[in-house]
Amino acid sequence: MSTFVGKPFPNITVKAIDYLGDQFNLNLFRKAQEKNKKILLFWYPKDFTYVCPTEIHAFGEAVAEFEKRNTLVVGASVDSCEVHFAWLSTPRDQGGIEGVEIPLLADTNRNLSGALGILDGIRKETSEGAPLALIDGDNVTYRATYLIDEEGVVFHEGINTMPLGRNVEEYIRMVDAYTRFQEKGEVCPANWKDGDEMIEANRESVSSYLGKK
Repeated sequence: MSTFVGKPFPNITVKAIDYLGDQFNLNLFRKAQEKNKKILLFWYPKDFTYVCPTEIHAFGEAVAEFEKRNTLVVGASVDSCEVHFAWLSTPRDQGGIEGVEIPLLADTNRNLSGALGILDGIRKETSEGAPLALIDGDNVTYRATYLIDEEGVVFHEGINTMPLGRNVEEYIRMVDAYTRFQEKGEVCPANWKDGDEMIEANRESVSSYLGKK
């Protein structure tokens, strides 16, 4: 697995569906450029599971905060558009995500998740002459998250193992910090949050900042 931070997000188009049931093709690299927006892409392992709906509801409830920050929120898994729509049509108290208004990628052929290197499947060696490669594991994605800037370049990525859900507030903080860096060239100290002092990128300002702590 190689990092995509500082590099263009893979130029791969994937099927997607929205909460209205409309299916379309989506290329996140192009969308960031065309819409001049940042994108938060979060991958989760499977629809109709346990941790995954809690994350989707959390990201869905934060959409307005991301919109204030010129950032689109997109979910993704290797489930099909049809499975996504069934989940979007299932009430929350029955384990569904009804009411969530974010597009969901359906990377059923695993072209994008494979390029990102975030699948849990391990390819097994087969006996000589075997026609198919075998996979250990479900070959679904880890909880991978990518923040992509207006030019389609990744400025943050993170990967969690399956049991560990994400903290949505941390991604809002990341977007705030990166936007401040874009606008003023200032850098983000540890535990920074919007409204805190940032640091000019030189030794004197770092020393001054630390002296106040």
